[in-house]
Amino acid sequence: MSGMAVAENAAPALGDVLVRLAEIVFKQKGRDVQALAPISLRLEPGSFTSLIGPSGCGKSTLLNAIAGFTPLTSGSIRVDESEVAGASPRVGVMFQQYALFPWFTARGNVEFALKRFDMPSAQRRDAALKALAEVGLEGKGDYYPGQLSGGMRQRVALARTLAARPNVLLMDEPFGALDAQTRLSMQELLLVIWEMRRTTVLFITHDIDEALVLSDRILVMSAAPGRIVDEIAVSSPRPRSVENIDDAYIANRSRMLRLLRSADNTH
Repeated sequence: MSGMAVAENAAPALGDVLVRLAEIVFKQKGRDVQALAPISLRLEPGSFTSLIGPSGCGKSTLLNAIAGFTPLTSGSIRVDESEVAGASPRVGVMFQQYALFPWFTARGNVEFALKRFDMPSAQRRDAALKALAEVGLEGKGDYYPGQLSGGMRQRVALARTLAARPNVLLMDEPFGALDAQTRLSMQELLLVIWEMRRTTVLFITHDIDEALVLSDRILVMSAAPGRIVDEIAVSSPRPRSVENIDDAYIANRSRMLRLLRSADNTH
């Protein structure tokens, strides 16, 4: 009985994202342009979902809507049962560009992102240093962005997003500008952090192998106006690598290639 009572009173898992018939229409030269066809999806708490599709299909538009940056024309988006009506500390966002302030140190960049919280300066400093250590930059807090490599700058950007401990992490091709070796290192780091934190992740990529290595689930979008045309559950055991693939990986890769080629042909 006591075990049942604990289960009944347990707090719901955080990081639950529910998108219902979300549509976005922009005005362009006096006419309506549908950027995002009505889309419905759910991101389960602690899941890792990749979103892939042709350029201009609305992947970033959907991500910006979940982040609260782009208002919906119709439909709704809820994060942990609260309607998205603007940017929220519950949702962290990371883009391909580092967007670091060059006049701040690595620690200063992370601390700056925490100033929106009612947090004493000593606590901000401690949280920033912990986040930098989590991404492998312990001892680099006093370095300026110009003194860091591209991979290290992206680690600072990741630390800045993680320091606020969001329930949902939205990532828009965060490793797209990195060289192959650094990109692989960042993927491995992200998975280590995700395994520890189990933050809900939505990850946009153009790279099929990146999606297959990182994700529990892959959503494939059509050409604009974007709609989800397929959902692929990734069952290959973790940890995964493009150097060690199984039959399921090969089958999913072929399926995604067919879908993306079909989407390009309808563009």
